[in-house]
Amino acid sequence: QVQLAESGGGLVQAGGSLRLSCSASPRTFSPYEMGWFRQAPGKERECVARITWSDGNTRYADSVKGRFTISRDNAKNMLYLQMNSLNPDEAAVYYCAGRSRMSEAFSDWGQGTQVTVSS
Repeated sequence: QVQLAESGGGLVQAGGSLRLSCSASPRTFSPYEMGWFRQAPGKERECVARITWSDGNTRYADSVKGRFTISRDNAKNMLYLQMNSLNPDEAAVYYCAGRSRMSEAFSDWGQGTQVTVSS
């Protein structure tokens, strides 16, 4: 059974940075694509960044381009999200998720990590 676990959330001042990590198990986990999503209270969940596991091809939401960087370490089964220049509107629970090639939907999800941005 696939397990994803996020870490690295916390409190940061506006303009600051955080790096989120997501560990994936079992070792045989081999998704087609991984993504970082966020959901703030009263708002819909949105995908902020995604990466193809095999070749590292990335896509970003327009709102985070140039500030967020998604990366992965295949050997360690780790996914990362470097977030710079955070603003208070980006406070949310951040989730990592994975999907197979067989589905457009992300089917494996972590429990999320809270990011709080103070103004």
